[in-house]
Amino acid sequence: MGSMDDSAGKPLHQQQQRSSIRAKLKILLLLVLTNLLSIYLFSGSPSSVDLPSFASRIRLWDSQPLLRELNSTQSKLTNTQAQIAALHRRLATSNSLLETILTDLGKAQRENSPPEELEGWQHELSGELKLAVGPHKLPLGFNPNIDSDELYPALGTACRRLQNEVERYMTYNVGGECPSDDVFAQRLMLKGCEPLPRRRCHPKPPKGYVEPTPWPASLWATPPDSSIVWDPYTCKNYKCLINRNNEKGSYDCKDCFDLNGREKVRWLHEFSDIDYSIDTVLKLKPKGTIRIGLDIGGGSGTFAARMRERGEVTIVTSTMNFDGPFNSFIASRGLVPLHISVAHRLPFFDNTLDIVHSMHVLSNWIPDTVLEFALYDIYRVLRPGGIFWLDHFFCIGTQLNATYVPMFERIGFKKLRWNAGRKLDRGIEKNEWYLSALLEKPMT
Repeated sequence: MGSMDDSAGKPLHQQQQRSSIRAKLKILLLLVLTNLLSIYLFSGSPSSVDLPSFASRIRLWDSQPLLRELNSTQSKLTNTQAQIAALHRRLATSNSLLETILTDLGKAQRENSPPEELEGWQHELSGELKLAVGPHKLPLGFNPNIDSDELYPALGTACRRLQNEVERYMTYNVGGECPSDDVFAQRLMLKGCEPLPRRRCHPKPPKGYVEPTPWPASLWATPPDSSIVWDPYTCKNYKCLINRNNEKGSYDCKDCFDLNGREKVRWLHEFSDIDYSIDTVLKLKPKGTIRIGLDIGGGSGTFAARMRERGEVTIVTSTMNFDGPFNSFIASRGLVPLHISVAHRLPFFDNTLDIVHSMHVLSNWIPDTVLEFALYDIYRVLRPGGIFWLDHFFCIGTQLNATYVPMFERIGFKKLRWNAGRKLDRGIEKNEWYLSALLEKPMT
């Protein structure tokens, strides 16, 4: 019984084996066809396998042709991958060449463009300059007063076209002593890089510094030489500065440091129609209503000293250090210096100052457009009823009526006093004139 079962079971077992082999071959063929189809779809290569003809040539019961086809397909796939890699290398080379061309074009465009058309910095920022420029995230997040969550430090726009110079200015030892570069820094300011970025270093201290002369004696006392650092200046002491008045040559405010000379009598008397006295000007307004003001280009601060003597009148004096320590000298007198150029927007809010004074500085050496902007800025900071004292404005005779009178009329000041006179220090043939005026900002 058992032998009969064995003989009958063998053919059935063989049939099952054949069926299993065929099923496995079908699965293998389906897997191969699926892979080939994926290669064909994603490679897009013209050398892709012709699946229908390939499938028609495969007999499910013959594995040898299938292996040959698989080897052939593997070879073609390898070649395709090599071609793709070569294309990637060519693309990378093309991108590199394109970037080089665009960089060179941008550089050429910046070099051929006027400074005002440059956008951004010329090259990537680093070090202290990058920190000084910002922006910096606010620790408490968005601030509605700034309308941002970032804080940008103040920096003159023109600094961007002077990046190499600003980077030099910002090169120092953090926490150490600042370089003695006052002259360099001031030239940056005069080129429009104003305000300069802040620095994290200590200015060089004066040697043997002593306490200043007490007020009010300080108003007319020459400070000790040990009160300042003399590195930036030709003179190395105040005696040298005072003696400049007796030397040949041109200096900015040649006799300003001699407090016992012409400075001692400035604005005390009216020697001519263009010389106004402080007392005359103060009488134009009710007593005590001229309290705070600005002297533009005030030299060594004598106008502010005179005003301080006449009562509680605080005058801020703007000045530059042109081969002389003007700002330090003003501070030694117990007055307030302000180191800004004549082109700088006045750092005062609208309608706040009682008086603005300027002697010599606002004159025809300033381009007309810059001058008009400055005059409108003076109008802005004066309160209604405030006084603009234009003191010894000088120009060529032909400019006075053709250029400057119409300019002052455009500003909108009310004329309280207006006097013109010849400027004769360089000879009558020069046809140079002085203009002095007291101008009031209208109340409405």
